[in-house]
Amino acid sequence: MDIRHVIEQEIPYDRFLGLLVEEIRPGYARLRMPYRPEFIGDPRRPALHGGLISMLVDTCGGSAVWAACSVRDRVATIDMRVDYLRPADPADLIAIGEVKLLGNRVGNATVQIFSANNPDVVIAEGRAVYNIRKAGAKAPDNVCIPIGNP
Repeated sequence: MDIRHVIEQEIPYDRFLGLLVEEIRPGYARLRMPYRPEFIGDPRRPALHGGLISMLVDTCGGSAVWAACSVRDRVATIDMRVDYLRPADPADLIAIGEVKLLGNRVGNATVQIFSANNPDVVIAEGRAVYNIRKAGAKAPDNVCIPIGNP
């Protein structure tokens, strides 16, 4: 099983949105979000919803980090920031993510989002930090300790 297959077919949310992997290699991911009218967040402009853009930043950055690891490893978002630079026209979105730092347990990636119709204009930029859990690694004993009454 490869990362492209997992992203496009095995992750229900990505499959529901129609997310496509255009290119993926260690430390780099290029994803396409095909436009659907349901993605409009402001019908007066019209412009795509910011939540869709932030999801694309998160997924693309995580994919770039994951591609630098093993497909069996788990990658989860620790922190993320998105700067919305201009409205996103109703069109396919392209996200390009690149790993800036990769350690044994943490990866950091930057992502740029642009419209497929205007690839020279950046719509949003994001940065995210991801936890990397290597396949077969035992979770620390202090994870998931219930606090308070059940």
